[in-house]
Amino acid sequence: MIDTDELARRNAGFADGGSFADLKLMPRGSLTVIGCVDPRVDPSDVLGLKLGEAAVIRNVGGRVTPATLRTLEMLSKVVQARTGGPRSGDVHYAVLHHTDCGITDLAAFPELLADYFEVPAGDLDAKAVTDPVAAVRVDVEILKGKLPAGVFVSGLVYDVATGLIDVVVPPARVEA
Repeated sequence: MIDTDELARRNAGFADGGSFADLKLMPRGSLTVIGCVDPRVDPSDVLGLKLGEAAVIRNVGGRVTPATLRTLEMLSKVVQARTGGPRSGDVHYAVLHHTDCGITDLAAFPELLADYFEVPAGDLDAKAVTDPVAAVRVDVEILKGKLPAGVFVSGLVYDVATGLIDVVVPPARVEA
């Protein structure tokens, strides 16, 4: 078990490195990654991101759910509060799904998934829960319909066996 003493020891090593100093609240890469909570698929490690380079949202399956959309709305308000307007420059939202995802096991629990996606159980097939490639396409389309014009959206699938990502949906600018 990793207990709080171990966490404090690890944190002291992190703090000694000073990599956190002078970081800003807004990611300097204007990137937000939506990924899975699976411990094998930490988006920062998988994508080689450095501290402060991207915002990362993690949930079961890395899915774009109504809760994810509410989180994105809240983040946009934080940006507005800090800067007086929307994020400047090219903003990129990347959806990162992966192979061998535990969400596929939840297909046996349609009521739970329906609640998670806030849809009737009969609409779950449209969420492509058992196919990460199809699911990333579904989630990118949801983002394209909800995000402001001008931002970029892409979809990636990480292969847990090879460590490589497949760019399923290349970055595309959201149209008005």
